Amino acid sequence: MMRLFLLLLCLNLTLPITLYAQSDQPTGTITVDDNAETDAAIANRIRDIIGELDGYGDVSVTVSSGIVTLRGTTLDATKATALNDLVGRVQGVVAIENNVVESTEVLERLNPAVERFMARFWQLLAMLPLILIGAAVFFLVVMLGFWLARRKQPWERLSPNAFIADIYRQIVRLIFIVGGLVIALDILNATALLGGILGAAGIVGLAIGFAVRDTVENFIASIMLSIRQPFRPNDAIEINGDEGKVIRLTSRATILLSWDGNHIRIPNATVFKSRIVNYSRNAERRFLFEIGVDAGEEDLARVRDLAEDTVSDLPFTLEKPAPNVWVDRIGDGSMVMKVTGWIDQTETSLLRAKGEAIRQVMAAVAAAGYDMPNTTYRIEVPEGLKGALTNFDVTTADDEPEGQTPADTGPAQPQEPAPPKAAETLSAQSVETREDELDEIVEIERAETERRDLLKENGEQE
Repeated sequence: MMRLFLLLLCLNLTLPITLYAQSDQPTGTITVDDNAETDAAIANRIRDIIGELDGYGDVSVTVSSGIVTLRGTTLDATKATALNDLVGRVQGVVAIENNVVESTEVLERLNPAVERFMARFWQLLAMLPLILIGAAVFFLVVMLGFWLARRKQPWERLSPNAFIADIYRQIVRLIFIVGGLVIALDILNATALLGGILGAAGIVGLAIGFAVRDTVENFIASIMLSIRQPFRPNDAIEINGDEGKVIRLTSRATILLSWDGNHIRIPNATVFKSRIVNYSRNAERRFLFEIGVDAGEEDLARVRDLAEDTVSDLPFTLEKPAPNVWVDRIGDGSMVMKVTGWIDQTETSLLRAKGEAIRQVMAAVAAAGYDMPNTTYRIEVPEGLKGALTNFDVTTADDEPEGQTPADTGPAQPQEPAPPKAAETLSAQSVETREDELDEIVEIERAETERRDLLKENGEQE
């Protein structure tokens, strides 16, 4: 088996060589006569043929008994191998000995390059008028496209905002550039180059797209946000835990002004995929707080009604939606209630309204005689420390009144607590909104970067 395998391997290796050799040699019938005149005629015919072809000036031909021997050098190896096919077509050729090799002379190899360069140079000079005409047409078409893109109409009429209008303008510029290039190449009769240029541009664009996919994602998200506009300038929003007022929307990020006056820059791709809470969309907004009451089961309803009436009587509280109070859970030694109320946040500050509501409800509950929870902690002392703590006196002379010793001090007399006073009701102006300063900062920021803002005050919202 091993011998058979080696034999087959040798046949496979030698078969292409044999076929190649046979294909290079003449396949006609060999005559019996050997004539010197025929050999000379064959040699002269071959010399005449290769003399008319470029690249065979250093090739010599000899013929003996129909066997052609070729010697010399060429500038290209393919030309040397092409001689076999050419000579084999001459009648009377029995075999071919091709000893032509590729030349390594520097001057011989440079001369054709110089000749090709000069030929192309003169060809370029001949084509120069057409090139100038093509370039002029290209620039005219491009300038027309740029002039059309700079116009306000119809792009602002077709687009929902300035950002989309700029995208339309970029598309128009690109169309006119490609159109001008096609017209210029058609004048030069070189439209075949356009396919190669567009193919190379597509490959480069694909590579750049993979390299800057985050930027592309932000750009697409900017387009969607500018069209949908889930928020407007100066809206109070929350995105992934970041709260603040909207300053602007750029082509890459959404800029917020936090309640501390800091800038928060959030990529638009994150904004588009995140949960957005818009506190300014509705004028009505609810405040909520908890109170604890040390009351029995029978008094819970009274405390609930008292808290609800107190919140309802506040001048800044809206009648609809109405305030609401309910028992939420059992706390540490108290019952915990939740109190809610609604305000118009365009006229009233949420934080100040909530604080005033807490103050009024606590005062009303205390005035009604209900105690607030007082958490008591029990401390257990080990038996071994009880005696030491009994003999330990923490009272010092600095703690006693002048002229009086601890022995003269009698037991502390209980003091009657002062009766609770009803809380003074504040007017609506006292809890008016205090966000005007932030609004002014936002307006200043927007005025400085108005051209880069993709939001509109009266833009359509989803």
